[in-house]
Amino acid sequence: MAVLWFAYFIMLDMAPFTTWFYYVTPENQLCFGPLYPLMLACLDAIMVLNLVGVIHWRNRLSQRCYIAFLVGLLPMMIATCIHFFASVFELLVIGIVISALSMFGIILSDQIEQNLRQQREIAHQRASIMVLQMRPHFIYNTMMSIYYLCKQDSDLAQQVTLDFTTYLRKNFTAIASEEPIPFREELEHTRAYLAVEQAQFEDSLFIDYDTPHVDFRVPPLTLQPIVENAVKHGMDQDSEPLHIFIHTRRTDSSNEIIVENNGADFKPVDDNEPHIALKNIQHRHQMMCGGSMTIMPREGGGTVVKVTIPL
Repeated sequence: MAVLWFAYFIMLDMAPFTTWFYYVTPENQLCFGPLYPLMLACLDAIMVLNLVGVIHWRNRLSQRCYIAFLVGLLPMMIATCIHFFASVFELLVIGIVISALSMFGIILSDQIEQNLRQQREIAHQRASIMVLQMRPHFIYNTMMSIYYLCKQDSDLAQQVTLDFTTYLRKNFTAIASEEPIPFREELEHTRAYLAVEQAQFEDSLFIDYDTPHVDFRVPPLTLQPIVENAVKHGMDQDSEPLHIFIHTRRTDSSNEIIVENNGADFKPVDDNEPHIALKNIQHRHQMMCGGSMTIMPREGGGTVVKVTIPL
C-alpha cells in the first residue's frame, strides 16, 4: 500500500510537467497520455488491496463497518475500471461522494454509539447509587420492627429474625444487581418484608395479593419500597386497619404493577424518606427500562401507585 501510494503521488506530481499522463490542449480539452492507464491501475490496485483487507478481516469488524467499507470501496473501484475504457468523470465524482458519505457514516455512527454507551454507563452508575441509598432505609426499618417484637413476643421475634436472615441470604444478590431481576424475586422480597411488618402490627395490617402475571422483569427494589411507603405512610393506629392491595396485569404494550392502600391520602409536597424512595424508583425505571410510575388518590381514600414497564 505504501509503495502504491508513493508511486501514485509521484505520477500526480509529474503529470502537470509532462504529457505522459494527461494534458490540456489550447482549445481547453483534456487529453490522456499513454501512461494515464498506469495511474488508474495504481489507484485500482490500492482499492483492490483495501477490499481484500476488508474481506480478510471481516470477522473483526462490526457488520455496520463491514458494509460501510464495501459501500465506500466498490463504487470507486467500478468507476475507475469503467474509466479505463471511457471518459466518465461524472461517475468518478459519484463514486467519490458515495465513498465520502460512507466514511462519514462510520464516523458519525461510532460517535453516536459511544455517546449512547456513555449514557448507559452513567445511568447504571446512578441506578447503583440509588439502590445503595435504599438498602439502609429498608434494613433500618426491618431491624426496628424486630427490636419492638423482642419486647412483645420473644418467640415471634426469633421467628421473624430467622425469616429476615433467610430473606437476606436469598435476595442480597438481586438487590445489588444493576440489571432488571425477575418479578417473582421482587414479590418474594416484598412478602418477606410484609411478614415482618404484620408480625409487629398484628391485626392492624392486611395484605391482598392479586398477582396472576409474574413472568416479567423489573429493576431491583421496585415493589418493596412502594409497599413500605404504603405501610409507613398509611398506617395510623387510631384509624381503621390498613389494607394493602397488590395487583399485576399485562396489557398489549406493557406490564403493570399496582399498589393500593386505604390509609392517609398521599401528599406530593411531603418530603419524608418514603417519598424520596418513590422518586428513586421513578428515576431508576426511566433509566433502566424506560418505565414510568404514577401516583394518584384512591377512590374512597388512600393512594394508588402504578408502575408501567414497556414490553
